[in-house]
Amino acid sequence: MHDTKKRLAVLISGRGSNMAALLDACRQGHIHGEIVAVVSNKADAAGLDVAREAGIPALVVDHRSFANREEFDAALFNEVMKFAPDFVVLAGFMRILTAAFVRPLAGKLINIHPSLLPKYPGLDTHQRAIDAGDAEAGATVHFVTEQLDGGPGIIHAKVPILAGDSADDLARRVLAQEHRIYTEAVRLLCSGQIAYDAARGALCDGEVLPPSGLTYSER
Repeated sequence: MHDTKKRLAVLISGRGSNMAALLDACRQGHIHGEIVAVVSNKADAAGLDVAREAGIPALVVDHRSFANREEFDAALFNEVMKFAPDFVVLAGFMRILTAAFVRPLAGKLINIHPSLLPKYPGLDTHQRAIDAGDAEAGATVHFVTEQLDGGPGIIHAKVPILAGDSADDLARRVLAQEHRIYTEAVRLLCSGQIAYDAARGALCDGEVLPPSGLTYSER
């Protein structure tokens, strides 16, 4: 493996629990990468304090300071690119990004979504899965494209929906799996095992993955 660690910029809007899990994995050597910047659209995002305590540059680009999404995305892109990231990781970043941000980062921009995509893009995923009577829910890490939650999957984990589950109950169990699969997805990206092909989708060791990506299993 090449000695140079991959540079990761992480975008958050809240507590940054997935960012913290990635930070731990980088520190422990599970990921051959380092978080070089954490950026939020909210100044009060608790995850910024986690980054600062770890000595990582923590910046705010407040979306409310811009006239429209395109202007915000352009400013956000410029700030992120100052850190020359190899990959940009969306970890609870609650803004829909436009082509101005997404296109230049094709194959370098990933997100985690709390459903088994392509089911339930958008919000309220856990309640929607419960209301539909689904037997299981989960989370999916995927490459980001201009289609909302529609990019090719990298890896997903399944969580059973139990009798009497509330959306909050389910969310807590799914979040535990999110931390595991996001760490694994970023590990695979940094090692070069996972790659993006505009025509074919996500590749693992050169082989095309199914739309939902790899299935995570405990080792």
